Amino acid sequence: MNTNPSTCAYRDGHYVLPPLPYDPAELEPLLDEQTVLLHHDKHHAAYVAGANEAAEHLRRVQDGDLPPSAAPDATERLAFNLGGHILHCLYWESMTPEDGEQPMGDLADALNRSFGSIEGFQRVFRAVTLAVQGSGWGVLGVDPASGLLRIFGICRHHDALIPGFLPILACDVWEHAYYLRYHNNRAGYIDSFLSHIDWEHTHQRLTAICHES
Repeated sequence: MNTNPSTCAYRDGHYVLPPLPYDPAELEPLLDEQTVLLHHDKHHAAYVAGANEAAEHLRRVQDGDLPPSAAPDATERLAFNLGGHILHCLYWESMTPEDGEQPMGDLADALNRSFGSIEGFQRVFRAVTLAVQGSGWGVLGVDPASGLLRIFGICRHHDALIPGFLPILACDVWEHAYYLRYHNNRAGYIDSFLSHIDWEHTHQRLTAICHES
């Protein structure tokens, strides 16, 4: 799955856990400080560690220290953990402590062109993300064929729904992301997320994708 995560996600040959772009208490009332800290420092960090471990196993296969039969499992674990790492980087940057912001400029034009209106985007995003079975993600990204923005529900970190899909916004709906604050009210969490989207960063990611294509 291609995306434009923080450049701090990989450094000196290793995947690294980037710092949060805000103080963990600043996301109130969207998320409480305890949830943010546990999510970032424990869950996200575990995906970083898993990605590094799997990448090391692949290097050992390359060097002949592990048998070739170890490669498929290591590749699967790298895909899952790296997918989680990349999506979490995107998730943290998708939220802002500010409330009530609206998309502007090219991003607003793209949302209107793709969904008819900002409200149309919100309706589709809410419905798709709410309907993700079990744990997963609601993701907004660029369709490489049409150039339109599309929304998909992702049940596993490394599910690439279409080749070349380029995410620019992600909402984590694994229960650890919201359960302390919202319990089983996923809809309430998604509604709060939609009112705290960092549209400036989302716009920057869209602009970067357009410049690269």
